[in-house]
Amino acid sequence: MNAMRTKIAIVTGAGSGIGRAVAVELLRTGWSVALAGRREDKLSETAAEAGATAGAGAGQAGGAGTAARAGAPEALCVRTDVSRPGDVDALLVAVRDRFGRLDLLFNNAGTFGPGGVPVEELDYAAWRHVVDTNLNGAFLCAQAAYRQMKEQDPHGGRIINNGSISAHTPRPHSVAYTATKHALTGLTKSLSLDGRPYGIAVGQIDIGNAATDMTERMPAGVLQANGQLTPEPVMDVADVARTVRHMAELPLEANVQFATVMATAMPYVGRG
Repeated sequence: MNAMRTKIAIVTGAGSGIGRAVAVELLRTGWSVALAGRREDKLSETAAEAGATAGAGAGQAGGAGTAARAGAPEALCVRTDVSRPGDVDALLVAVRDRFGRLDLLFNNAGTFGPGGVPVEELDYAAWRHVVDTNLNGAFLCAQAAYRQMKEQDPHGGRIINNGSISAHTPRPHSVAYTATKHALTGLTKSLSLDGRPYGIAVGQIDIGNAATDMTERMPAGVLQANGQLTPEPVMDVADVARTVRHMAELPLEANVQFATVMATAMPYVGRG
């Protein structure tokens, strides 16, 4: 971290799970963080857990870049549906007005969609919701962050996409989630290539079985490719957060292109 300036991050899906854990880790280690999510009450809970000074919306600080220059970490809560272009634009305006620049986007917001539904029974509206959130939302946030990072002085920054183990290997009955996570890998590669001239580093973290609300069913048994229900181990979500912070705090001349962090004994290598 640069001791002369607090670094600025956006974390999407910051109201719970991995997003909350990463936001808390960054706030507690000196970053100012814009907490983006659909529920303001959950965003406020994240800020409180980190013990951070919290604000909401745009234009409530004393001019652009005030918090960044003062060196005091701050949480900015911005209600955001990442699938809505207007919400994403408003998020970046709020960050620019409050902090003056952006150093990191953790593109984390996502949904698994209806679980256990065979492909032939999956409703199109459910498919579309997963695609709009996981893929279109990631693109919209990355595009807006890219524009900010390209134009700011000094230019550059980092984008980290939350890919998931399912970016490599699917679970049964997860066609929408798996398709979007595979697509995120292509998004990561393309953004990484296009960002080179502007000092924009882009990487992806693929996470398996971190202990959150989304994985609370794992120890009780999860459907496997052979049709059996098998308990799966989980890991502390704080280990994920520390990995993201390591990626985030590298100099822009270095990049973790892809990282996999997972519960050691989960069925991934050899899944199915």
